Amino acid sequence: MTSAPSDPTPTPDPQPEARLRADAERNRDLILAAARRLFATEGLGVSMASVAREAGVGKATLSRRFAGREELINAVFADRMDAYAGAVTEALADPDPWHGFTGFIHAVCAMQAADRGFADVLTMSFPAARALEARRVESYNAFLDLIARARGTGHLREDFVPEDLVILQMANAGVIAAAGDSAPDAWQRLVGHMIRSYAAPGAPIPAVPEAPAPRALFRAMVRLARTGPGSA
Repeated sequence: MTSAPSDPTPTPDPQPEARLRADAERNRDLILAAARRLFATEGLGVSMASVAREAGVGKATLSRRFAGREELINAVFADRMDAYAGAVTEALADPDPWHGFTGFIHAVCAMQAADRGFADVLTMSFPAARALEARRVESYNAFLDLIARARGTGHLREDFVPEDLVILQMANAGVIAAAGDSAPDAWQRLVGHMIRSYAAPGAPIPAVPEAPAPRALFRAMVRLARTGPGSA
C-alpha cells in the first residue's frame, strides 16, 4: 500500500514584503516632500522633528530613511544642485562670455530667491553629503572657466575673484530672508548693483531693477524687528 503524498511546502506569501517596501517608499516620499516645503519656506534651520511632524511619520521612521540631516539635505537638493550645474554649463555655451557670466549670476540668485533652503545650501558646505559636494566642486571648476572667458572679453574686472560669488550669495540669502514676502523682489536690485560693480569700464551693463516700494521695505523691516534676523 502506497502512502499518501505529503503536502507540498507552502510558498511564502510575497505580499507582506511587498507592502513593507511600498510603505517604506511612501514614507520616504512623504519625508522628502515635507523637507522640501519646510526648507523652502524656513531654511535649513528646521529641526528633524519638525520634518517628521510635517511628513506625518515618527522620528524613528525618519531616522531609518535618513541617517542624519546631511543625508536628507543631499536627497532634497540633488535636483537643484543639478540645475545649478546646468546653469554654469548654459552660461559657458553662450557665444558672448560676458552675457553668459551676467546671466549665470542672475540665474543663481534667482534660484536662491525661489527656495530659501537652497539659498542656505549655496552658502554652506556639507562634507557628509558627498553627491551634493561633488556637484558643487564640478560647478565651481566650470565657474572658473566662465570667469576666464568673461575676463577675456575685457568686460569683467580683473580683480573679480571666485570668492566674490560666495559673498554675493551670502548677501543675497540675507536679503531674501529679511525681505520675505513683503518685498520679494528686493534681491534683484542687489544683484543688479553687484553686476554693475563687477563690470570693467565700458562694459555693457544690464539695467538695474527698480527698488522696492518704501512701504514694502518698511513692512519687511517691521517684520524683521519682530522676528529677529535668524527667524526672518
